[in-house]
Amino acid sequence: MPSTRHARLIDVAHAHVGPLSRHYARAVVALRWWIVAGWVVVCVVCVTVLPGLGARASGGLDGFISLDSPPLQTELRSFNAFGFPLYSRTITVQHDREGLSGWTQARAALLAAGLTRQEYTEVDPILGALPLSNSLPGTPAASDRGTTIITFLFISPTVSFNTQLRAGREVGQRFLSDPIEGYVGVTGTIPARAEQARVINESLQGVELATLAAIVLITAVNFRSLVAPLVTLLVNGVAFVITHNASPYIGGIFDVAVPDELGPLLIALQIGVVTDYVIFFMSGMRRRVRNGETRLDAARNATGEFAHIVLVAGITVAGGTAALLVARSDLFRAFGPGMVMAILIGLAVSITLAPALLAICGRWLFWPRLPSPVSGEEAMAGPGPARFLARAFSGDTVRAMTERHNAVRIAVACIVGMTVMAIPMLHMGLGLSFIPALPSDNPVRQAAAAASDGFAPGITSPTEVLLEGEDVTLQIAPLRRLQTLLEQHNGVAGVLGAGEDVLPLEFGVFLARDHDAARYLLILDDQPLGSRSVDTLSALRAELPELAAQAGIAPDVRVGLAGDTAIAETIVTETKADLLRIAVAALSVNLLLLVLFLRSLVAPLYLLASSVLALLATLGLTTFVFQDLLHHDGLTFYVPFAAAVLLVSLGSDYNIFGVGHIWSEAQRRPLRDALIVGLPQTTRAITAAGITLAVSFGLLALVPLAPFRELAFAMFVGIMLDAVVVRSFLVPALLVLVGRRSGWPGGQLHAPAAEPRPTPS
Repeated sequence: MPSTRHARLIDVAHAHVGPLSRHYARAVVALRWWIVAGWVVVCVVCVTVLPGLGARASGGLDGFISLDSPPLQTELRSFNAFGFPLYSRTITVQHDREGLSGWTQARAALLAAGLTRQEYTEVDPILGALPLSNSLPGTPAASDRGTTIITFLFISPTVSFNTQLRAGREVGQRFLSDPIEGYVGVTGTIPARAEQARVINESLQGVELATLAAIVLITAVNFRSLVAPLVTLLVNGVAFVITHNASPYIGGIFDVAVPDELGPLLIALQIGVVTDYVIFFMSGMRRRVRNGETRLDAARNATGEFAHIVLVAGITVAGGTAALLVARSDLFRAFGPGMVMAILIGLAVSITLAPALLAICGRWLFWPRLPSPVSGEEAMAGPGPARFLARAFSGDTVRAMTERHNAVRIAVACIVGMTVMAIPMLHMGLGLSFIPALPSDNPVRQAAAAASDGFAPGITSPTEVLLEGEDVTLQIAPLRRLQTLLEQHNGVAGVLGAGEDVLPLEFGVFLARDHDAARYLLILDDQPLGSRSVDTLSALRAELPELAAQAGIAPDVRVGLAGDTAIAETIVTETKADLLRIAVAALSVNLLLLVLFLRSLVAPLYLLASSVLALLATLGLTTFVFQDLLHHDGLTFYVPFAAAVLLVSLGSDYNIFGVGHIWSEAQRRPLRDALIVGLPQTTRAITAAGITLAVSFGLLALVPLAPFRELAFAMFVGIMLDAVVVRSFLVPALLVLVGRRSGWPGGQLHAPAAEPRPTPS
């Protein structure tokens, strides 16, 4: 029967594994009980001895930018020149659209003065305060005058985010509790960061449980088994426990802190790749059990078939994410080691514990539908969704796809379609908006909305312009002209400072008492740290020297920017500068590993190019959805870059699984026949693994913060594009079109032409 011959050809190909793989498989199966016991001991040690993820987690601005960055240094010089900062990152908000009484405004000023004089010991962390009312001349007012008061609270930067947030709320509850005060709440960058950390911590367990539940469901349906999901959970659980507890210890050895923001991403990444690898091992085990092999033989052969592929795939993903280490951004340099550790730990557990459990469970792994020997076609198809996928890529469908004229149509359709999807990426904006990233009902975001209603959106995190030079405060006319030019700049809602007499010189707020420093407070038209505000400051930074000269400021006066939006602008600029370094490093690592694995120079080039095209389409769709449809003020700056590194690496991962299998078949038959034999099985396995990985990342959307939802969407769409469109259609079409030249300069694709053509399943 043709189907029997097809099954025999497949078994012969799978039996051809290298001696190292065979020896490794025999050792793992022989030591199966010792391996299980060993991982149990490792987990116990990790839980009882090591500190746990988050023990060394970074916090504060240093998690995003180095302390020697120009905006932070400008802020420090401003503090030294004036004796106190111009603004803070923790703000109380009083707002009433009907207007705040004169008594309320006077009391806000008295409260700020008392806080500055340290009269209220019950709010000890607060070192001082500065009130700002939209009734003052020169302040930008979005509504009627006298409706809003914000008070900047000055707190030592060594105090934790949560402590600063609690101190601000205590001021409101103790001194502004009367309804006439119009107290709304506390806002600012630091309260927003504290709330983000709280939301992440509260969501983490739900994300873990939902991800594990989804994996159980997908594995149970794919294998029609109740035991296979338990084995998958066990392998994932061991990997998670070790990563959760050992990462801070390993990070301490290499002096690398794991950021809080990385926690959910680490979990999704590790669970996804570990589950993928376990699925491949179990797929090989099921096929061999259905072909009548004994328990230990099936485990040995499945391990020998997949262990080296899983190893190379895991190293490829780890190597690709390690490319983030070439970045200069502190955040990316922290992301890289954290993800590499998660992948390598998951890889070590997958290639040892999973085969050991296969050998222990045998055919009971697929209980209650215990496999029995069947024909080749049924062995290829498997149960449930796997059978559907195998049939979708079998028979006339696969044969038609491998006809040259059809391959041309498929390749053109895929390339044109993904190119069109990528177009919105051309207007992608990048920002770091902490406050708008919070849920709409969050009190910190609501307080920011009230402040914006009274002033302008930029009031919650103004930008400081610092002028430093001998006797600069005596240049009154030039300072006023510069203030006028700043007010006229596109994107600036208003300016307070050295060019007007809102506060007299002896107060020393805008004009230093030693006459050598002056400063302005810029309130922007758009959300602080957002894409539009970042663009405004980028333009302003470039134009500041010319504006100062135009105003008549002495040429020896130094002009600098400080504040959170200035920091965000620096981060985005550094990120864009890191793009080329990260891209070259990631693509080089993935290309090198593909070349070594396939022993070819041609195929790795178009395989990697297809992954990059899918990535560009993903970023285009993400930009379209979040910027154009949902009107986000740009994407969170690290989302496109983290997604890019992960998607390219995971794409190479699937290249190794899919093309590697077809490569093995092509050593024994013509390439087209190898596609007919290998495509149904690889498509089914990769699609099942891709769905698992995409769901794992997609469930990050359960964290109700904009960056996680952007990343969840990008990863879900990108993985599905890669697993379904690229691996199932574009890559087979390219293999057909390029033909045996894909293997150049090696000769592994020069198969004997006399081999009878197999009948597709």
